[in-house]
Amino acid sequence: MSTTQPNIIFILADDLGYADLSVYGQNEYDTPHLDKLAGEGVRFTQAYANSAVCSATRFALITGRYQYRLRGGLEEPLAGTGRAHGLPPEHPTLPSLLRDAGYTTALIGKWHLGQLPSFGPLKSGYDRFFGNYGGAIDYFTHKPGVGDALAPDLYEGEVPVERTGYYTQILGDEGAKYIRESTGEKPFFLSLHFTAPHWPWVGPEDEAVSRSLDDLFHYDGGNLKIYAKIVQALDAAVGQVTAALDERGIADNTIVIFTSDNGGERFSKMWPFTGQKTELLEGGLRVPTILRWPARIAPQVQEQVTITMDWLPTLLDAAGAKVDADYPPDGESILPVLTGSRASYPRQLYWRYKANAQRAVRDGNWKYLKINDQEFLFDVVEDVRERANLKDKQPEVFQQLRNQWESWNSWQLPLNDEIYSAGVSPDIQADRYVPEAKKRRPPGTPLS
Repeated sequence: MSTTQPNIIFILADDLGYADLSVYGQNEYDTPHLDKLAGEGVRFTQAYANSAVCSATRFALITGRYQYRLRGGLEEPLAGTGRAHGLPPEHPTLPSLLRDAGYTTALIGKWHLGQLPSFGPLKSGYDRFFGNYGGAIDYFTHKPGVGDALAPDLYEGEVPVERTGYYTQILGDEGAKYIRESTGEKPFFLSLHFTAPHWPWVGPEDEAVSRSLDDLFHYDGGNLKIYAKIVQALDAAVGQVTAALDERGIADNTIVIFTSDNGGERFSKMWPFTGQKTELLEGGLRVPTILRWPARIAPQVQEQVTITMDWLPTLLDAAGAKVDADYPPDGESILPVLTGSRASYPRQLYWRYKANAQRAVRDGNWKYLKINDQEFLFDVVEDVRERANLKDKQPEVFQQLRNQWESWNSWQLPLNDEIYSAGVSPDIQADRYVPEAKKRRPPGTPLS
């Protein structure tokens, strides 16, 4: 492939709220490195996560598809199913497709798409992996829980390793090192997936607190000051990575993307939205998102509606790479909008979440939302806080979106416990994609 292909760095935060960065409205502390990145690139105002929880969004990111197509992508089953589920190694992924197009690939940080020996980054397109396989680890002990008997969840490839230090800092060091050591013979794709600012509530100077925890969930700990330190450490680590690009003189033709896997949790700032992680209100789904590519994309504030699964087709588009025809993405490339060759356009996006029987559709400015037995219709452009329920004033729109969700859902795996005992193999599940992909309404077609 051409040596002019851009390098790509995809930085993923964990449980970062929409307004947790000062460039997005945080006024209790500063995030200067991310603010600078936003000022030099694209700041999105209507970017969504594919899910209101962690691993489900990661399935969408790496496959470019709705996560509900695979058993592992059903809302957070990985936390309770041991080693049974994960990303099938035969499934095409963003790193495997970029590798086929001439890239070297690395994941530094959180995987959370299935455990060894059946699943892992090196089985799904990454040439190198350093990080944790599971969902959350302590920032200092690097263990997935509390107790002397537990081993750290920290690996180089598939081999356990030990490191000393605050995990966010370690990942920043590793990311910067990877950039400095890249040869330039091939473009690189670096996934830098932090665990910050996910609990436990431990800042970079709180090692003593970390080692005295009785519960990794840390329900009785944390406060806004500690949370600020966690986010600022994340910002500093991003600064390390962008500084390494400057040192190498490769920042101009490197795409840097920063976003979060879902909305924030208890100490996050989601203003002006309501809701948080695990909720399909805007606060659980709307995420801060920044992209910088000086060689091709001018600085801008971008109102284009986008979602996590768009990054696979968008980045393949930027790299001159192709999707796998047998696994068509549900996401869409937004590169033409970012370069100015196409105007922004409305989208149709779908979500569901087992807890509280939640479901949602965003179609144009409209959003249909169901929580338990309560149903709503919002104009989320005019009513960002989702307060004015218009279902009775706009009954046709309400019914249409409700029907759209039912139609879309019929092509997803069932969101219940039956799937875990059904014995359906992951490769058979993937076959469900093609009919649904063909019947989707053409991109940009408005509701009315």
